[in-house]
Amino acid sequence: MKSAKIFFAPGSRPRLLLFLFLVLATAWGRPSLAQTPVVRYGALRVQGNQILGQSNQPVSLAGNSLFWSNSGWGGERYYSANVVGWLKNNWNASIVRASMGVDEAGGYLENPAREKAKVKTIVDACVAAGLYVIIDWHSHQAEQHQAQAIAFFQEMATTYGNTPNVIYEIYNEPLQVSWTGVVKPYAQAVTNAIRAIDPDNLIIVGTPTWSQDVDVAASSPVAGTNIAYTLHFYAASHKASLRSKASTALSRGVALFVTEYGTCDASGGGSVDAASTQEWMDFMRLNKLSHCNWALNDKAETASALVPGTNPAAAWSDSYLTASGRLVKGYIQAWSGTTTTTPPPTTTPPSGTTTKVEAESYHVMSGVQTETTADTGGGLNVGWLDAGDWMAYTVNVPTAGSYTFQYRVASASGGGQIRLEQNAGTTVLGSIAVPNTGGWQNWTTITNTLTLAAGQQDIAIAVPAGGYNINWWSFTKTAARMASPPATLYPNPAQKQLNLTLAQPGTAARITVINTRGKQVLSREVPAGAFPNTAVAIDALEPGIYTIRIEQRGQVTATKFEKE
Repeated sequence: MKSAKIFFAPGSRPRLLLFLFLVLATAWGRPSLAQTPVVRYGALRVQGNQILGQSNQPVSLAGNSLFWSNSGWGGERYYSANVVGWLKNNWNASIVRASMGVDEAGGYLENPAREKAKVKTIVDACVAAGLYVIIDWHSHQAEQHQAQAIAFFQEMATTYGNTPNVIYEIYNEPLQVSWTGVVKPYAQAVTNAIRAIDPDNLIIVGTPTWSQDVDVAASSPVAGTNIAYTLHFYAASHKASLRSKASTALSRGVALFVTEYGTCDASGGGSVDAASTQEWMDFMRLNKLSHCNWALNDKAETASALVPGTNPAAAWSDSYLTASGRLVKGYIQAWSGTTTTTPPPTTTPPSGTTTKVEAESYHVMSGVQTETTADTGGGLNVGWLDAGDWMAYTVNVPTAGSYTFQYRVASASGGGQIRLEQNAGTTVLGSIAVPNTGGWQNWTTITNTLTLAAGQQDIAIAVPAGGYNINWWSFTKTAARMASPPATLYPNPAQKQLNLTLAQPGTAARITVINTRGKQVLSREVPAGAFPNTAVAIDALEPGIYTIRIEQRGQVTATKFEKE
């Protein structure tokens, strides 16, 4: 049963009680429930090709870039403390980038006081929230306004140089100009001006070709300390060749910072390229790179995180997010800011064993609380679950395939629902209804079967409908049964399509294709009554080796094929 003395309707959340607890905790001088990113990592500094925190650990931050600040462009509406608070509390962002437009219409050169006020609003809000903040001189021709840039950054260094939150990005995206002849002399002059006032806060230097030529800059770096170089990418346009340039720059000993990236093409349009975005996320995680997504804005383009017309003062929910926004939010929420030079080994359970996850072991959540459980084994359960709440977990899945999921639940009312998601809800693995068990501490186990990719991954329990408690959940590899002969496929290798002969003609089938990294890249359903032969289009896949998995009536077969 819920706590005595203060009574709440079933499934409701005692927010007043939580508020009073926080007030009392503050009054008693107790530490906050969670450290802010700046308290945790402190002043950032560059050592070799890494950005380190106060404990000498590599730090990888994840957050959002605001759109151009220019008046009349639309994005300036989101330069508010309300937006910073939402990104911190709802997205788990550790960094925000204030992209102050300079030489375009409505920018800094037109009205310096107005644009500085927007930047200061964001910086002050980030300092108050304990977030890192990038002050970005957002220009493509910064060398043409060097004197103005120096004066601006001198003022910013004087105002904020004593706080570890602030990072100076002194040139957004140089065009296709000379590094040694144009960009580096400008960067050296602005860096020297900042260092005369602020000796240690991180400075980020843009690189030629829209901040892609990091390898060129690494061959002749700017003199000084705590300097990193800007790397920008847009996932649908920039792929392995740009990562190769980044690897070259890192091998030459400079630190990189992805102050801007998009999930789409370089124009800000096209489609969201989720597969390429995932490859970039893997690369940034491996190399401990910080990153800010472009852009927290509602412009009618793919790169925007918000749907057009989103009110900057609203209490936002995920319904305000675009496809790109939902994808990016999932990455930011699950990003771990601290990495180690040698990652601790992860234990992958062997196939056939059960992985059990305590519900309260989430690494980030929204809207839930814990309480002592009366279930077998004791400990805590998660409760006060309302529609829209969620909890995110990181798990290791031994092999791709079908898994039996179990959830230990209790409910005095029924009507609840558990939905397993990935990537902030853009991928739904499956859902299950929670029955009325007769009480908040009357426990039962419910079960469903879902398909998982292999490897370490984040899985979230979303709550479409609340009114239940959950103590733990688990997943176990479902043994493949081979009562029927496996399906056959041809040709192999294939270029545009695979032809399949199903093992159980006329029976509904689910077909999934998984790449060598364990990521599902294609899925289709074959309805009951279909002919035994079916075709699967694979022309959109990149060349390589894949596993195709066919599930019919609980029987699973899998075989490899090559896409030419």
